[in-house]
Amino acid sequence: MAGWEWDETLFAGTAAHYRRGRLPYAPGLADALAEALRLDGRGRLLDVGCGPGILALTLAHLFGEVVGVDPDPEMIAEARREAARGGVAGKARWVRARAEELPAGLGRFTLATFGQSFHWMDRELVAATTRDMLLPGGALVHISDLKTETLTVDGLPRPAVPGAVIEELIRHYLGPVRRAGRGVLPQGTPGGEAAVLTRAGFSGPQRHVVPGGQPLERTADDVVAGVFSMSFSAPHLFGARRDAFEADLRRLLREASASGRFSERRPSTEVFVWGKSASPR
Repeated sequence: MAGWEWDETLFAGTAAHYRRGRLPYAPGLADALAEALRLDGRGRLLDVGCGPGILALTLAHLFGEVVGVDPDPEMIAEARREAARGGVAGKARWVRARAEELPAGLGRFTLATFGQSFHWMDRELVAATTRDMLLPGGALVHISDLKTETLTVDGLPRPAVPGAVIEELIRHYLGPVRRAGRGVLPQGTPGGEAAVLTRAGFSGPQRHVVPGGQPLERTADDVVAGVFSMSFSAPHLFGARRDAFEADLRRLLREASASGRFSERRPSTEVFVWGKSASPR
């Protein structure tokens, strides 16, 4: 991401919308990881870029302790509230820090997860540091929506979320170049995680796909929350025009579905499991 630098506004204001707005991981993710990695309720999980704790809390029952790390204070506060609501506050720890500040005295871990967060980091540094934080036999797991699948709208019980129209409205308000914090990302976020992790001393990966495709019912409020949960359409980016943008967004949604209800398919989840090699390359 040449020319772009992380700043603390990247996800500012999104935490309140994240859990409601983001589509969930595919069902069966925890079971797939438990089987692939023989997780048995012991050990320690480090979730890097944990956001409001969605992934860490989904996996919490597979570990003796979970530690989530995120630089956004609102995300950390939301994760702490969700852990308390879920009855796992006693085994969950939430640390406000950038991934680049690891190891931060957090100790050693059985597993480190990156749930659609790795691309925001200094990947070479974070990969090497994370490897050093893993116990012998530990693993790093990169988790994301399956980008190569096409989710059909055929057979959905309600109107589909008008994604293309929403994207055009965002461009109308924020311009054609993707926003990210105080900067822009003309080329989007980087890929090539495999090369980075191999150089850092990880072996593999083992690839798993947890199938999605299940129809989900979404309200207009859910869709609005989804828009405001994204870094490229975070609430603060609209400035004084935020209310006008939301009014236009809700008008488009009313035009797409008079009932204010939509259907959307849950994406499949792609999982890459990287083992800790004997020594970095």
